[in-house]
Amino acid sequence: MNVQAYMKKITAELEESVSFISHEETEALINQMLQSRRIFVAGAGRSGLMGKSFVMRLMHIGLEAYAVGETVTAGMEEGDLLIIGSGSGETATLAAVTEKARRLGGKTAAVTIQPDSTIGRMADLTIQMPGAPKDRGRQDFGTIQPMGSLFEQTMLVLYDALILGLMEKKGLDSETMYGRHANLE
Repeated sequence: MNVQAYMKKITAELEESVSFISHEETEALINQMLQSRRIFVAGAGRSGLMGKSFVMRLMHIGLEAYAVGETVTAGMEEGDLLIIGSGSGETATLAAVTEKARRLGGKTAAVTIQPDSTIGRMADLTIQMPGAPKDRGRQDFGTIQPMGSLFEQTMLVLYDALILGLMEKKGLDSETMYGRHANLE
């Protein structure tokens, strides 16, 4: 198979995977985001990179958002929201972050393949994602891709779709958002 054929297979997998994501769960998350004072996003590895791209777009929308673990991240308080992206829902460091956010009075949301996981059970909201976990021991979505690639890609598409939903509810367009884009380069 050549690279273009792999790309077609990957996009077909993505198209299939997004059809499994619940409209009710995504609307609940959008509404919680709009009600929250500040939004914190966390993930490990590639999931964390997808989260950082989401934080950037949240800033472009005009929401106060932070990537957990960065030097410029504010402290979480009551009225804030933590969104955790974890395929397995069992990443120990992310479970600890989720528990701490709850102790601080924040709301929590899990974006995970396993809503019955440690992080999923602690979360106030969950978005169940399709996909294969990186260890492939518990569930195999039938992807040709290695490890958690399909989950991570679907999460990025979800995050971008949440941005579009937030833009619609806030009456924003791309031009308005571009005005908040970095301009010191």
